[in-house]
Amino acid sequence: MQYVWISLAAALAIGLPALCTAWAQSRIGPAVAASLAEKPQLGAVAVVLLAIPETMVILGFVVALMIVMRPGG
Repeated sequence: MQYVWISLAAALAIGLPALCTAWAQSRIGPAVAASLAEKPQLGAVAVVLLAIPETMVILGFVVALMIVMRPGG
């Protein structure tokens, strides 16, 4: 039964940040497209703004690995 809870915790550690990232990028995407239509020189800023939410998923993956690979488990 312990493995079920560990698996659920790892899945939530990846799943919830992934959902939040998808929501954030759905808001950022249209704003970036409108900004680039008016000022094409903001391309580097657009890439950074789209990459920042992705770090949440990467950190969630690291936390999930820490949950699954914990010593004594």
